[in-house]
Amino acid sequence: MERVRRPNERARRASNGGLKDMARALVTGASGYVGNRLVRELHALGEPVECVVRKPSSVSFDRAITVHRGDMLDPVSLNAIGDGYTTAYYLVHSMGRGGGSDYERRDALAASNFARFASATGIERVVYLGGLGDRPASKHLRSRLRVGEILREQGPPLTWFRAGMVVGAGSESYRTLRSLVERLPVMLAPSWLSTPTQAIGIADVVRYLIEALRIPQTRSRAIQIGAAEILTYGEMLDKMADALELRRRPRIPVPFLTPWLSSHWIGLVTPVDAGVARPLIEGLSTDTTITDPSDMALFDFQPRSFEQALREAIAEEAARPLTPSP
Repeated sequence: MERVRRPNERARRASNGGLKDMARALVTGASGYVGNRLVRELHALGEPVECVVRKPSSVSFDRAITVHRGDMLDPVSLNAIGDGYTTAYYLVHSMGRGGGSDYERRDALAASNFARFASATGIERVVYLGGLGDRPASKHLRSRLRVGEILREQGPPLTWFRAGMVVGAGSESYRTLRSLVERLPVMLAPSWLSTPTQAIGIADVVRYLIEALRIPQTRSRAIQIGAAEILTYGEMLDKMADALELRRRPRIPVPFLTPWLSSHWIGLVTPVDAGVARPLIEGLSTDTTITDPSDMALFDFQPRSFEQALREAIAEEAARPLTPSP
């Protein structure tokens, strides 16, 4: 597979003493919302960072950032990336991205391929963002859990962040929540609206991902992260309505409406791709709250509240409307 290199990369690397002397980060999944934000933040901090995407045309970064074309399902394309990285961020998933219903198998294969690549190229640590929830019933959450296990078993030391809903203008979960409030004057209320969860703002997610590299105790550790408050999905809908200055939507109890059935009508009333929306909704029956908050004490900050994260996401959309990444 072709490797895409910015025109000034060779001179930039030479001026920094060559590949082996640099502490470089490699971000996979950089066309996604979290990965894109992470690359930009690392670059803004002056950290050497490169990234991997399947379609380089899907991202637009500063010319100093090297963009590699690579597919986690194709080991040959990974080998073309090269070595010299100290840290790799694994932010890849197949759900809704052409993987169909077989994304669990594809996710597992991609994680295994990347773990082997990371070990072979001398990467010292992998940082992964997965989901909360013990023994999840949904394929989506089960797949995220299995990916973390594969990376931990087959690759370099793993820093495994586990988070619930990410609140940000480009987050599919946030966009689904907002669309439901804006488009439905009255909502059906299945039992999963009472499921508890702990969300987290995108700025806090990126901060955790970056600061982990400066904290030795985060190495080979699973860290649960989230805002302090525990909310149900029904309460999140009410808080979204408040943030948008809309009337809270009345809800009609429909206890027999399963997450699977819900996913079909939600796919019709929201702009979120059905291949993404349905697995997300099907996972809403799983309790995604933090069971061990102790590792968050390693970091010298507190995640912002759900309400603050909502306000920031709404402001981000107003300032620069986003479209889903290809």
